[in-house]
Amino acid sequence: QEELVESGGGLVQAGGSLRLSCVASLRTFRTYAMAWFRQAPEKEREFVAAITWDGGNTYYSDSVKGRFTVSREYAKGTVYLQMNSLKPEDTGVYYCAAGIRPVVGPHEYIYWGQGTQVTVSS
Repeated sequence: QEELVESGGGLVQAGGSLRLSCVASLRTFRTYAMAWFRQAPEKEREFVAAITWDGGNTYYSDSVKGRFTVSREYAKGTVYLQMNSLKPEDTGVYYCAAGIRPVVGPHEYIYWGQGTQVTVSS
């Protein structure tokens, strides 16, 4: 069964750090681009970061560039999102997604996790 499971969310003060993990039970994990999205209350789901199937390229939204880092570990079938210098506006549910290409549009992703809550207090 194809499945993505996120973990690592929590409550942190502004300026702090968190590392999110996404374990992918995908038969062909190596062939998928992986991405992170987030959704704040009453807002649309927005692109945060993505990494190509081979890990050779990464992409970030302007709001997180320089603070967040996406990476993947093939042996563990896991994608990470290291989040530093967190701000209250980073608060939201963070979702992991798998797709053919590392694009910013959520509709092109095939598999989604259930999400993990990140709350940044001021």
